[in-house]
Amino acid sequence: MTRHFENKYIPLATFFKQSTNKEITLTFNEIEAIIGQGLPNAAYLSSSWWKKTKPPALHYLAWTDYGYSVKDVELGKSIHFQSVVHEKDERTADENDQKAILVIREAELEDARAFIKLQETIFSETDFMLYGKSDIQMTVQGIRKNFTSWKNEVNSILLLAIMNGQYAGYVQFTGGPAPRALHRASVVIGVKQEFSKKGIASSLMYHGEKWAKEVGISKLELTVIKENIKAQKLYEKLGFENEGSRKNALIINGHFVDEFHMGKII
Repeated sequence: MTRHFENKYIPLATFFKQSTNKEITLTFNEIEAIIGQGLPNAAYLSSSWWKKTKPPALHYLAWTDYGYSVKDVELGKSIHFQSVVHEKDERTADENDQKAILVIREAELEDARAFIKLQETIFSETDFMLYGKSDIQMTVQGIRKNFTSWKNEVNSILLLAIMNGQYAGYVQFTGGPAPRALHRASVVIGVKQEFSKKGIASSLMYHGEKWAKEVGISKLELTVIKENIKAQKLYEKLGFENEGSRKNALIINGHFVDEFHMGKII
């Protein structure tokens, strides 16, 4: 008989499924970032919750199914996992190195505060987003309201990229507002600079397109500032085509900038 753990632990299972590390240490905050929800009180109060390997609780399957066991527990701080499957690569120079593991998942209500910080960081790192760092005032209550709205809409979603337990980026798909436009969605994507060149944007778009096809979306649209050559090349690589431009679309640092409209049929 197949055993199933709670859905909240599926992203954690995805994390361990991808891992080839012999040993992994994750803080409680990193684990909660991966699953998008808080751990139960028992996880903070008892080491046995982590070392348990018998029903009725089945949360441990998230790591044991992929050959990992709990080696050490620092309650409220971190968990050290050890694999009986993956051997240590002797060529690795730093024993503390852990392979980067990326989890893409839908945003949960408890991600609201972290999402605000993620957006603020991204907005402050570039002049190429629609909003600047201080252009919008976001609140946890407001973001949670948006999350709830998106979850109730068939053709809108927010996906988060979590790398090694750190919020790294996001992609938002917003479906057409009218019945005749339900087949298309606008796309906004952002990745923190420290996680650039790690394939995160491509992975976000891959998962986003997969979701879009499942809900009947066949056209993706986005805008990119004319001077943002790097982003244009990425979108072209992902299959987007330039469909036109808008003159003086935005005012950034006191100067008018043009936007390109790009689209992709999926």
